Amino acid sequence: MGKITGAQMLVNCLKKEGVEVIFGFPGGVVIPIYDALYDSDIRHILVRHEQGAAHAADGYARATGKTGVCLATSGPGATNLITGIANAYMDSIPIVAITGQVATHVIGTDAFQEADITGITAPITKHNYLIKDVKELPEIVKEAFHIASTGRPGPVLIDIPVDISRSLIDEHAKANLHLEGYKPTYKGNPKQIINAVKKILESKKPVIFAGGGIISSNASEELIEFVNITKIPVITTLMGKGSFPETDKLSLGMAGMHGTKYANLAFTNTDLIIAIGVRFDDRVTGKLSEFAKNADVIHIDIDPAEIGKNVKVNIPIVGDAKNVLSDLIIKFKEIAGETKNYDNISIRHKEWLDYLFDLKNQYPLKYDRQSTKLKPQYIIEKIYEITKGDAIICTEVGQNQMWTAQYYKFTKPRTFITSGGLGAMGFGLPAAIGAKVGKPQKNVIDIAGDGSIQMNVQEIATAVINKIPVKVMILNNGYLGMVRQWQEFFWNKRYSHTCIRDSVDFIKLAEAYGAVGFKVLQKDDVEPMIKKALEIDNVVLVDFHIDCEENVLPMVPAGHPINNMIDSN
Repeated sequence: MGKITGAQMLVNCLKKEGVEVIFGFPGGVVIPIYDALYDSDIRHILVRHEQGAAHAADGYARATGKTGVCLATSGPGATNLITGIANAYMDSIPIVAITGQVATHVIGTDAFQEADITGITAPITKHNYLIKDVKELPEIVKEAFHIASTGRPGPVLIDIPVDISRSLIDEHAKANLHLEGYKPTYKGNPKQIINAVKKILESKKPVIFAGGGIISSNASEELIEFVNITKIPVITTLMGKGSFPETDKLSLGMAGMHGTKYANLAFTNTDLIIAIGVRFDDRVTGKLSEFAKNADVIHIDIDPAEIGKNVKVNIPIVGDAKNVLSDLIIKFKEIAGETKNYDNISIRHKEWLDYLFDLKNQYPLKYDRQSTKLKPQYIIEKIYEITKGDAIICTEVGQNQMWTAQYYKFTKPRTFITSGGLGAMGFGLPAAIGAKVGKPQKNVIDIAGDGSIQMNVQEIATAVINKIPVKVMILNNGYLGMVRQWQEFFWNKRYSHTCIRDSVDFIKLAEAYGAVGFKVLQKDDVEPMIKKALEIDNVVLVDFHIDCEENVLPMVPAGHPINNMIDSN
């Protein structure tokens, strides 16, 4: 009977799970694992900081729908993954983080580079493991990938002591799945689905509220079909962008703090919210007691803990969005046909839709198009026009993120990759690297701020050396822009420690890493420079010097009702 090391078994298990790429950074206690990878055909991408590895695995998962994998050593290597793990947890992204650990016999002695990573990450993982016996390894790896990718997706961590990596195990050891307490509900309750259809048919002013759960469950086609037969307009969360085409007449865009005014007013006046795969987080609801006070709520989610957590729900449906939407479509056609309402859907909703279309005409997103200053909204509109919407757009966090959400029209799922729940600066560049690795045929663009990009700018080296030609478009206003905006509106323009103007020459920085850098100061140069960047087969950084005091509008002040908006209209 052949024996192999735990590290070799780990690599074999990863291959069985279909892992094609790992983002990682080596260190002492993971040398056995890296030695096993040396003989493997699994692609390893060496990042320049472990946080970049976690974000890259996250971006890969979002772009492909597969489980992303990152690898780090013990102690500081493991703790550097934490922001990325927390980000994946908040946004329900399937990643498996593998960390090395000190030898089992010195755990708990404050050994060199020891950190209790399972204890540290317990609140930000779906589950985590400390392997204490090499015989557990195959089963734990199998469980980890199953848990990460099923139900409500999320990160799982496997902590592997160095002596476990070196221990011997039967190379034919089998892995069985034993998760008696883990049984996600995939099919919605049939009675509740019938109740939901009846409620929808009674409604005069319904809206669909589509979240990241639509994308996680690959339910965009079902959502589109459901909208086509019900003629119900769609509002999305930030994470739900791309689940329904924003070019469609029935799209109301994103709601919330920086959502469209017409989406927020739709929530204020609707009598029924059909919420699918959403959390009803504070950035969407604003003042909770004032949110959609006249509406009943149908809430569809695979995680029962989300239903009723923030908003009172009239009809809860626990299940996978794809399955529930499929059943809703069948039942809607059946019940609407029996009540002879099916053919009159458009007529019944005409007054409501006319009201919403009037709002869209009355309150469009707008900015000063005649200004001689370079406007960020114009840049994003040009990126959209040039890519024809057929690109994967990643963002950093802050004003760049919100302008992108407002002015780039997303029509397909898995094309908008952003840090939603955690709002992690430094996410965009490594996430773009992960997305480009997963979808090499796609243009992948990171729309960044000059503050956020510097959080993980070292990953330009990762992209250049590994020939991952992502494009970075920096909206450079010389400030930590979103914080500055809050200081302007709510702190009497006391710009305390938010000015970072001229802190770095991005062109020289790009060139130092082997990338191509361009600076854009004039509006007329925007379109040709974007086109030029997309044509170059290398990492390209374009530094757009934008109006330094441009704000993201509309804006709902924190704690206010979402119909109370600061607006340029």
